[in-house]
Amino acid sequence: MKFTKMALKGAYLVEVERFSDERGFFGRTFCSREFEAQGLNPALVQCSTSYNSKKGTLRGMHFQTAPFQEAKLVRCTMGAAYDVIVDLRPGSPTYQKWVGTEITAENRIALYIPEGFAHGFLTLEDRTEIFYQMSQYWSLPHGAGVRWDDPAFAIKWPAKPLILSPKDATYPNVES
Repeated sequence: MKFTKMALKGAYLVEVERFSDERGFFGRTFCSREFEAQGLNPALVQCSTSYNSKKGTLRGMHFQTAPFQEAKLVRCTMGAAYDVIVDLRPGSPTYQKWVGTEITAENRIALYIPEGFAHGFLTLEDRTEIFYQMSQYWSLPHGAGVRWDDPAFAIKWPAKPLILSPKDATYPNVES
């Protein structure tokens, strides 16, 4: 795997190193030893998938509060999405900063999201599926979010969302 640091401390793009031949290719998508060697949380305990039937679906900005803060490894297995993370760690030099990247079934790039970050995505194609691996079990009482259009972040989404859940639409701004 190839790990590329992102602008927010602790966030990485993770690319598959492909071993190709006439059949196609083979590549490792996760190895706890390699994650640990990069200083990343290798304890992934749960996997989930998010299927989105329509282009323009926005999910986010989600996170879990302590003691259930989670690291995530997110990849697109079908379609394409613009994936965004926001640093919500008080005291971090990149507090309230965001980065976004396009993840697609074609580019096979994964995004490693450290604990203390909000995460969301906007689908760029119909029939987009996102696969999550998480370091913490899901906990309903610790699930939280902030607004996708919070002026404190000023995220530059590639398009206006067309579909948004009522819950995601009513999250507070970070400073509320």
